[in-house]
Amino acid sequence: MTTTENSSLPARRLGRTGVKVTALGLGTAPLGDLWDVIDESEATALLGAAWEGGVRYFDTSPWYGKGQAEHRVGRALYRKPRDQFVISSKVGRTLRRPLKPGPFDRGDWLGGLQFDAVFDYSYDGVMRSFEDSLQRLGINKIDVLLIHDLDSWHFKTEAKVGPYMNQLFTSGWRALEELRDQGVINGIGAGFNTMGTIPRYLDLFDIDFFLIAMRYTLLEQDVLDDEFPRCAERGVGIVIGGTYNSGILATGATPHAMYNYSPATPDILQRVARIEAVCNRYKAPLAAAALQFPLGHPIVASVIPGAISQEQVAQNLAAFNHPIPGDLWAELKHEKLLRADAPVPTS
Repeated sequence: MTTTENSSLPARRLGRTGVKVTALGLGTAPLGDLWDVIDESEATALLGAAWEGGVRYFDTSPWYGKGQAEHRVGRALYRKPRDQFVISSKVGRTLRRPLKPGPFDRGDWLGGLQFDAVFDYSYDGVMRSFEDSLQRLGINKIDVLLIHDLDSWHFKTEAKVGPYMNQLFTSGWRALEELRDQGVINGIGAGFNTMGTIPRYLDLFDIDFFLIAMRYTLLEQDVLDDEFPRCAERGVGIVIGGTYNSGILATGATPHAMYNYSPATPDILQRVARIEAVCNRYKAPLAAAALQFPLGHPIVASVIPGAISQEQVAQNLAAFNHPIPGDLWAELKHEKLLRADAPVPTS
């Protein structure tokens, strides 16, 4: 079984998977050239910096740069002892050569590879996606697989979500269960961005964990009402992406701060400024509080910020390791900047 005991970072069990992941992982969407085109040497350096800092959990996807992130992660890890790191990748899209001649439309990616991505949550689509990921990684074991982006954030309307959810329920889920039952993978997860999606998956599938982005942060804790309690009842684990809400909890309330991929509103800017003022009183960076907060919840196994440079990796490691006094969390709750029932990290 994969272990992370060789890491200097603490490790936690991921839901029902039996896998332990470092509490700080690395999200690799930026390695697909999402916000910046990252040079190959810098991509290699930042992955190396993460490893040197103790990170042993790497989350990737065929979608990230149309295969580019998986190639980069694989090249960085394939010579490492395979029992010393954890990889999660995703299913739901297959990649194919462009069918139309002419200039290639990269879509959401500034760079990446020139392949078209096709949504496919069928049995054959899941199996093809999994096998293709192994080839791109150059590593013959993926520890856990996630159903990717099957929510209203990406499909916008129920009329579009429903047919793909039905395809997963009637076809693709069987492939995932076969892989898990045969021990090919250690667990099945689902990764998405929207509130209200967790109950749907829990009602339909025997799922092991979720990766949710931007929905359990210093700015958002509504999942504590119903979704996290339901996960806890089932032993379902959580990985948190988007701990900085796409930027503002790292940069602070700056004039052009981004909140959930849009310019921050005055209300959000004011709230973040108040949170940052509390952090400053305790000599704790806002980014450190943001990165560490989700780990206070017992079902959260890891936070996985991305990075576009080795400097950002170093910043994330520093934020993760910065001591946060308990009084900081208490004051945030007293000022009603954090829910009173939100579990917080303990020293």
